[in-house]
Amino acid sequence: MLYRAYQAQSDLMAPVKAYARMALGMLNGHADANPLLRNITAAYEMVERAGLTHERPPYGVHSVTVGNAEVEIVEEAALVTPFATLLHFRKDVATPQPRVLVIAPLSGHFATLLRSTVRTLLSDHDVYITDWHNARDVSVDDGRFGFDDYVAHVIRFLEHIGPGAHIVAVCQPCVQAMVAASVMAEDDNPAQPASMTLMAGPIDTRIAPTKVNDLAREKPMSWFENNLIARVPWRYKGARRRVYPGFVQLSAFMAMNIDRHVKAHVDLFHHLAGGEVEKANQTKAFYDEYFAVLDLPAEFYLETVQWVFQDHQLPLGTLQYKGRTVNPKAIRKTALLTVEGERDDICAVGQTMAAHDLASTLKPFRKRHHLQAGVGHYGVFSGKRWENQVYPIVRNMILQND
Repeated sequence: MLYRAYQAQSDLMAPVKAYARMALGMLNGHADANPLLRNITAAYEMVERAGLTHERPPYGVHSVTVGNAEVEIVEEAALVTPFATLLHFRKDVATPQPRVLVIAPLSGHFATLLRSTVRTLLSDHDVYITDWHNARDVSVDDGRFGFDDYVAHVIRFLEHIGPGAHIVAVCQPCVQAMVAASVMAEDDNPAQPASMTLMAGPIDTRIAPTKVNDLAREKPMSWFENNLIARVPWRYKGARRRVYPGFVQLSAFMAMNIDRHVKAHVDLFHHLAGGEVEKANQTKAFYDEYFAVLDLPAEFYLETVQWVFQDHQLPLGTLQYKGRTVNPKAIRKTALLTVEGERDDICAVGQTMAAHDLASTLKPFRKRHHLQAGVGHYGVFSGKRWENQVYPIVRNMILQND
């Protein structure tokens, strides 16, 4: 019922948005000198933009500066599974660069949310990313996708990239990244990462719990199962697959800061009506990405909620991967950098740094922690402070261990 109700509302809005799109086309170029028409076109554009999309936005990284030269970027699918693509941002450079796998969250948005992270890394690194597929587009014949499957993808992708690669995990997959590194270390896998950067991730959510942590802890698993899980409608390739819909996750995130989002859209209307194109485009670019949602496989979502946020299995030493207990103490060769944001209201200070206590046999010279002042969750991996203050530390960690 949850997904059907959303789809019905979306279908009802489709002709309204189509009319607004047509009206915008007719008024295009005629409203610039007329304040009344600018207000009307602004209103039409707000209507036309209303709603969500389930299509992955483009990364839009076409070139990057390497040294003094502008180098073309070509996106290549290095490896494809039903649930993800190992996407390679290939570039032709004279000197080989450190290979980096960016591990993107599977939490309601596409991996394109990390385009700023990727763009910054590309100047000095050979970058790959876990480009997760929308679960509603994955046939039920392709089977389940749970926590272990995510970890298995990370291991398989690292093996495909080859020995000596580095990983940069952002937010939610810091846990899966550490599990993968632990398993590969215990197996003495030659493709175990040379370094592991964990950024704003929930390694131990018992530390300084946030609103997100409280919600996950206070509700029984039956509540999540009964209220947040839906089946994909018949019109999509993944029909009947059980998913945690991206629109539900987005609604939860927006509810945490609803006043800010309302103000942003009021400001957007005024920027459009006032002809402030640059300011309007900045807001539109953010919400074009923010309103592009991805459905999660139900198994992965439910197992993550229970194992990471309720049972705290990794820090308590009870987490298992394919029937074997995960042992972070096995990590001896993979250098560890953790990064946190001072004002992070999703993953609080201390939760990611807990990784250092778990990797207790790792030599101190292979460990580093950075607390970035003045940033919230997204500021850890995007924006000016990421580029100017956090990234140099990440780059140095990779360079020192390459």
